[in-house]
Amino acid sequence: MKSMNSTDMVDMISTAMGDMNSTSMGDMNRTGMADMGGGQMMMMSQMTFYWGKSTEIFFSGWPGPSSGMYAVALVMVFVIAMLVEWISHSKFINSTTNNKIVVGLLQTAMYGVRIGLAYLVMLAVMSFNVGVLLAAIAGYTTGFLLFGSRVFRDSSQMLPYEKAFDLPPLNC
Repeated sequence: MKSMNSTDMVDMISTAMGDMNSTSMGDMNRTGMADMGGGQMMMMSQMTFYWGKSTEIFFSGWPGPSSGMYAVALVMVFVIAMLVEWISHSKFINSTTNNKIVVGLLQTAMYGVRIGLAYLVMLAVMSFNVGVLLAAIAGYTTGFLLFGSRVFRDSSQMLPYEKAFDLPPLNC
């Protein structure tokens, strides 16, 4: 059996994975698309925050290059973030319900919906688009102002943790 030196190892890895420094990747444009040759395109993810409407949120190709659809995407992220805060600070289950199983299942369903929506916002922010990040922050902040802060509630509606702390416990 032939022993491998470092040059042989590099050649083997380059052959197996493709040489990332050669022209086999082609030129990558600003949208993160790289020409793989033969008309094939490979999507490259943005890994630093950037400004601009050319981004993908939730689905491949959406919102696309349209400014209007980008605005719709930002509003959607804003609304989902507000919904997370609304669910987090709402009381849906009647306290007089004696059936622990029903209450537990309702709480679990609400938790699942809240976490699912929060993960959608997180995935949108992972597009690394600054506009999406600002929409998410604005949505969470507005949602907290409307549903979690003391601005629209009297002191008799304060929850136990609010008496001891200025902010509710962080649930990530």
